[in-house]
Amino acid sequence: MLRLFFFGNAMSLPLVNTLFHPFYAGEFEYPGAEKTCLVFGAHRDFQKPAEFNAKWTFVQSFKPDFAGLEKRGFDVRDSAPDETFDVALILAGKHRGQNERWLAQAVQHVKPDGLIVLAGGKTEGAASLRKRIESELPLGGHLSKNHGVVFWLKRSAEADAFAQAVIAQQQSLPLIDARFEAAPGMFSYERIDIGSRLLADNLPKQLHGVAADFCAGWGYLSVALAQQEAVARVDMFEADRLALEAAERNMQRLAPAMEISAHWCDLTSEKVERIYDLIVMNPPFHEGRAADPLLGQSVIRTAAAALKPRGRLFMVANKGLPYEPLLKSMFASCDTLIEDKGYRVYAAVR
Repeated sequence: MLRLFFFGNAMSLPLVNTLFHPFYAGEFEYPGAEKTCLVFGAHRDFQKPAEFNAKWTFVQSFKPDFAGLEKRGFDVRDSAPDETFDVALILAGKHRGQNERWLAQAVQHVKPDGLIVLAGGKTEGAASLRKRIESELPLGGHLSKNHGVVFWLKRSAEADAFAQAVIAQQQSLPLIDARFEAAPGMFSYERIDIGSRLLADNLPKQLHGVAADFCAGWGYLSVALAQQEAVARVDMFEADRLALEAAERNMQRLAPAMEISAHWCDLTSEKVERIYDLIVMNPPFHEGRAADPLLGQSVIRTAAAALKPRGRLFMVANKGLPYEPLLKSMFASCDTLIEDKGYRVYAAVR
C-alpha cells in the first residue's frame, strides 16, 4: 500500500502547486483510491488535488489548523502514528531548523527506498536548503515553480545518518538564558522575546491568586508568574502543542512546587472555562507574514471574559498596534506601565 506523508506549515496555493509539480510533470505516479496519505502541518484551508484520491490523515500541532481541518471532516491527529509510509511530502517554512527536523522525521517515517518530496518558497530559503541537503545527501532531482523550489530524494543509509544527526543535534540545543528549553519553529526559540522580558520585568511584586498565561509559548512568562510567592496556580494556554509541551517541561524543572495545568487552545475562538484572578499575555499579531491585529483583539476579549470582577490583566504589545481603545472599552481601567524599545506594557482591571 502506497502511503504519502506530509510535513509542513500554513500552505498557500502556489506552494501546494510547487509541491505537487513533480507529480503533474510525470516524475511520480498519482496515488489512487487504495492508497493512504498522512499529512503533516496542513493549513486549515488545505485542498487536496483532484487527481489524488487517496485516504488522508492529517497530523497538525497548531490548534487553529487542527480544528479547521477536523471541522471539515478530515481525520486529524496531533502527533504521528507509529507507522512507516511509502512517500513523505514536506511543505517547508521559514525556519531552517524546523525544516531540517521535518526532513529528518520524514526520513524516519518512510520505508527503505521510500520517496521524500520537499517544497518551499525561494524567499524563505528553500533554494539554500536544497543546496545544503544536496551537499550531504544524493537528491533525485529538483524543479522550480511559482517562485518556489521542490526537490526529492529516497530513504537511504545516508539519509538515515542525516536524520539521526539532525535529531541528536536538536535534542541537545543549548538552553535559552541557560534555563529554558525551546526548539526551531516556536516563537522566539533562540532568545527571550524583548516584549516578554519587558512584561516580566514590570509585573507588580505582590501578585496573588490563580493565574493564567495566555499565548504561553515555551513558558517564559509562566515561570515569571510562578516566582511570585502568593500566586497559587498557573494555567498555560497555547495554540502550538510543541511549544506547550516545552512550557510544561520548563515549569516542571524551574518551578517544581507550583501547581500547573496546560491547555492546547485557540484563544481567538475557544472559550476558557475557568475564571482567573490575573492573566498575563504577549498575544500574536501575525498570520503567516501578514500583520493581523484582530488576532490580539480576539485574545483580549477572551481574557476579559476569563477574569473575575476586579481581576487584572498584564499585557505587552508593539506600541503601534490598536489595542488600547479595546482595552479601555472592556475593562474598568487600563494604564500603561511602561513604554520602551517599541513595546508597551498595559495593566488593566476588569
